Amino acid sequence: MKAKYLGLMGILLAAATVSAQTTKSAQTAYNDDRNNYDHVRTVNGKRVEQIQMTWNDKAYKAQFVNDKLTELYVDGEKISEADWVKHTDAIAAVRVQIKINQEQAAANAIQAKKNREQAHVNEEQEKRNAEQAERNELQAKKNAEQQARNMEQDKRNAEQVAVNKEQAKRNAEQAARNELQAKRNQEQEAVNRVQAKRNAEQAAENERFIKELTEDLVSDKIIPDANSLKYFSLNTEGMTVNGVKQPDELYKKYKEKYSKQSSGGFNYSRDGIIITN
Repeated sequence: MKAKYLGLMGILLAAATVSAQTTKSAQTAYNDDRNNYDHVRTVNGKRVEQIQMTWNDKAYKAQFVNDKLTELYVDGEKISEADWVKHTDAIAAVRVQIKINQEQAAANAIQAKKNREQAHVNEEQEKRNAEQAERNELQAKKNAEQQARNMEQDKRNAEQVAVNKEQAKRNAEQAARNELQAKRNQEQEAVNRVQAKRNAEQAAENERFIKELTEDLVSDKIIPDANSLKYFSLNTEGMTVNGVKQPDELYKKYKEKYSKQSSGGFNYSRDGIIITN
């Protein structure tokens, strides 16, 4: 089941071509055209994202509030929440595109910062070049007009030596700072590797848990086969499978067996997302 989902994600990554447009101050979320956009704003402290994209020759429009799907339109028709499961693949494609947009926005911000820094470096270099050209012209004029100014030039040369020594000192200090930053980068990479390992272990545990849960549901004849599980919820109010609330005896059985997961309640949907309350 995991391999099938990963394969689908790869296809969706190749197919999604919508471009993020986060600079609009206002955007009508749902219209009848097929223009692609991704509009993010904050409303009452919540992150509201409205995205429109074309997928499989259909125009999909969705709204997420704090990354939770709240509205879905297909070719201008609003889809009820009960029917969202019929559009699982499209919703997954929308989520993939949102991730792509976020990554591209982050990359754009980094590149913009680099461009500003490089522009500043270039401006400083141009200023230094102009100053150096002016000094060269002045020095040539002084040499031609009067040899006596050589002593003054010697004095200036000595002053330049002092400047060079100061610059060398600054260079050494910068090299020390660079070495310290490199050490910090290595430490951060080690932390990142540990986190990546923990994430992989958690993903494996989630997959094992869902596999065991699905097998129990099939064994208890709640669903006919593993592929039939679309939605599962277990909380203090009861147990629901694919929108159908289950009898109390089954609820008690699963609550006791999966006490670790059910202590605060949790939801699972076919898109692979486990939400713990």
